[in-house]
Amino acid sequence: MKENKKFAMFNDSEIRKEWNEDEQDWYVSIVDVVGVLTDQATQRNASTYWAVLKKRLIEESDSQLLTFCKQLKMVATDGKMRMTDVANTKEILRIIQSIPSPKAEPFKMWLAQLGKERIDEVADPEIAIDRAFQTYLRKGYSEKWINQRIKTMEVRKELTDEWQRSGVEDTKNFALLTDVMLKEWSGKTTREYKKYKGLQKENLRDHMTNMELVLNMLAEVSATEFSKEINPVGVSETETIAKQGGSVAKDARESYEKRLGKKVVTPLNAKNIKSLKE
Repeated sequence: MKENKKFAMFNDSEIRKEWNEDEQDWYVSIVDVVGVLTDQATQRNASTYWAVLKKRLIEESDSQLLTFCKQLKMVATDGKMRMTDVANTKEILRIIQSIPSPKAEPFKMWLAQLGKERIDEVADPEIAIDRAFQTYLRKGYSEKWINQRIKTMEVRKELTDEWQRSGVEDTKNFALLTDVMLKEWSGKTTREYKKYKGLQKENLRDHMTNMELVLNMLAEVSATEFSKEINPVGVSETETIAKQGGSVAKDARESYEKRLGKKVVTPLNAKNIKSLKE
């Protein structure tokens, strides 16, 4: 499974998803779908509903449906990667038919649109960029900030590709390397940075100021170029290079702060500080 965007939005609800390159289809979190269709207040409640529904399907001899369900690691509400039941488009539609909900038909249309959008994006990647731009614009971000944010996605992708080339595959190791780099230039791990900004499961980069984004991007670009030059093998050697990349951004941060007399790392976040979106 190759990772694409981790979430899609149905109305105001997040649906976790993963693109299967071989099957050319989405695998969608069943719990999230159940939660949306049955108006569950929490993911835990949705999991309970799905457990009951699954038992009923087995009792009704529709266990063949459940054999098509898989489990994938997806981001849970606590921010950790946890195994969750997923199903492809065809099987999700079958599950929807077992749930009495007025949202069933709109959800089917949404699911079909989701598939179409992915096919369009594969044919023309600029569509995905434009879609991301419009999403941030609706959230109130400025065009200047959005352009910067989209650039960070490109830089991050190049870095993770380089990590994979160095033999780093596991998601936990990606998080470790990110923490090493972030800690080096900002003085904070991802968790500490989020706590400082009053965040929980939100994407940290979506709550960074322009300067924070620039410095984080500098760290990632530097780490990518150092890695290409040095050709590390494995997590340990790659970790050393991640720290070196962070050190480049740290030097830039300290120089900036010395000249302007103000801190770069800030508690500003996009939830309640309008100036972050300017």
